[in-house]
Amino acid sequence: MNNKRFSLKITVFHGRSTPEEGVLAGYGAIIEAYKLQVPMPNQLTLISLKKRKYNTTNWKVFTSRHQPEDNLYKQLIFALKYEGVNLLLFKKLFSIVSQQEIEEIIQSEMFGQYSRRIWFLYEWLMQIKLQIPDLDRGNTVPLLDKKIQYAVKGTRSTRHRILNNLPGTVDFCPLVFKTEKLESYIAANLSNKKDVFLNSVHKDILQRASSFLLLKDSKASFTIEGESPGNNRATRWGKAIGQAGQKPLSVAELIRLQQIVIENTRFTNMGLRTEGGFVGEYDRGTGEPLPEHISAKQQDVGKLLNGLIATNSIIQEETYDAVLAAASIAFGFVFIHPFSDGNGRIHRYLIHHLLATKEFTKQGVIFPVSASILDHINDYRKVLETYSHSLLDFIKWRETADHNVEVTNETIDFYRYFDATKQAEFLYDCVNDTLDRVIPEEVGYLQKYDVFKRYLDNNYEMPDKLVALLVRFLEQNKGVLSKRALEKEFSELTDKEIQDIQTNYSNIFMEML
Repeated sequence: MNNKRFSLKITVFHGRSTPEEGVLAGYGAIIEAYKLQVPMPNQLTLISLKKRKYNTTNWKVFTSRHQPEDNLYKQLIFALKYEGVNLLLFKKLFSIVSQQEIEEIIQSEMFGQYSRRIWFLYEWLMQIKLQIPDLDRGNTVPLLDKKIQYAVKGTRSTRHRILNNLPGTVDFCPLVFKTEKLESYIAANLSNKKDVFLNSVHKDILQRASSFLLLKDSKASFTIEGESPGNNRATRWGKAIGQAGQKPLSVAELIRLQQIVIENTRFTNMGLRTEGGFVGEYDRGTGEPLPEHISAKQQDVGKLLNGLIATNSIIQEETYDAVLAAASIAFGFVFIHPFSDGNGRIHRYLIHHLLATKEFTKQGVIFPVSASILDHINDYRKVLETYSHSLLDFIKWRETADHNVEVTNETIDFYRYFDATKQAEFLYDCVNDTLDRVIPEEVGYLQKYDVFKRYLDNNYEMPDKLVALLVRFLEQNKGVLSKRALEKEFSELTDKEIQDIQTNYSNIFMEML
């Protein structure tokens, strides 16, 4: 056994102030003792010197009776019991602790539930079979505590008497912690809420709304990337979004989607990256890269994508929540950043894909989540940076001759095993906003448009094309026809007719503006 010291008394830890002076415990204590090169967990644990127990945003505070003994095994037990499973931390720890020490820990309490969890995690993460015989008795224990983290039904490992309920594979397995926000959203059954609303809408309105929402979502996705596509390009991508969920997820399918997204391929290397990648700016004077996010190494992209696709199959099971699944796959994809261009739009396509395959979207109406993301663009950037910025200190890179980045250390585990909780919360916020605002606004607009059109048909017998033009002019000028419109397209209208049209438009539409 090692002789490392874990019981560190602190008031500040890695720049994070504690709510009171206390003793570091669990994963934080292990990170410090072994100097593990991993991002800090969203919440750390502290033993209160004042015998108090409470939670803050960044800390779980426990009384002194919870304080674990000053050794690795007891700290791991504490962490598993109160902090859940941190796959990245376990992988980094197992990489520097000897196999013999891990075997000694397990054999010190062979039938203990936490010993068995550590045993399973070692063999699963390291792909090494320890010199320990299979267990021949004992109850099966779930690996993930479902009170702490979201899990799948899982498969049994008879060797360890463990239920492997991880929502992923060894090559890609983001985890999501249970929070009040996520539990509230899941309990609200938003998919059913959507169906109830859509069932109340006339089929003709619903069909037209679906077409508008597709185009709205497509344009929003381009706008997020700082592009303003023409209607043809936006419609083409919108058509692809409309087919989300119809084709199985595969590397070939992802490459096909990139070919739809990137219209002009003269300056883009298509397909999976064959060089490094980053998101950020360049120094204006030297051209040096200034990364905000560093993509997975090109050598790791194929393995990561295959792991992502295999994990997608696992979380298709009915019991795993659709929005959590979408967050894990879609954000995992954009963190890997497998292409030179097109990653962001395909990332948002994957949200549609998962919501469709998990039957969250049943009514044939596309879920225009990109429109909500665009309306909450600062929150979106923050949730991306929560992951990306936390990794920058652990990725070593050098500048290449063409001002790209070349990663020089092993980084694949950062993209395999991340905490997707904040991403899941953000996506659920957008899904809820889409249900409460984006879709009802579009449906409401079409209903009001039809009322206004009937008024124009009954009084002026305008052709549909002229009605659309009239509405557009009124929208652009806050319900008043401009001098230009009155002098050209609508010069035949009398002053009284103009006033009547503007009044009716205002009565029907202006409450939306």
